[in-house]
Amino acid sequence: MAKILIVEARFYAHLNDLLLAGARAAIEEAGHSHETITVPGALEIPGAVSMAAESGRYDGFVALGVVIRGETYHFEIVAGESARGLMALSMDGLCVGNGILTVENEAQALTRAKPDEKDKGGEAAKAALAMLALKSRFG
Repeated sequence: MAKILIVEARFYAHLNDLLLAGARAAIEEAGHSHETITVPGALEIPGAVSMAAESGRYDGFVALGVVIRGETYHFEIVAGESARGLMALSMDGLCVGNGILTVENEAQALTRAKPDEKDKGGEAAKAALAMLALKSRFG
């Protein structure tokens, strides 16, 4: 049984509740355990995953959050840099599922977050578990 850490940027609580529900259901359905920690925003997720990985207590990680485009360039920075940070961690051998939604508006986020619709939280958890299985195959 693997232990998965869910790292969430809880900026939009109602959307994160949906993402968390999907991720937790996918992890539990696969027979694994999980913990959840919260960070201030999506930019802090890669750093938190890196710190948690150094502890050696977790086998995989799920990143959850929502970034909605606003009027400034900040959206591109947050969306791109959080994804870049998670990709760098995965290239270093960590098993990470990226469930950070980067959307134009709340309606898009709702569709993607709801477990009975696009279930991006569940998909991120399944991606982390798939990478964990692949890592054990090569390990």
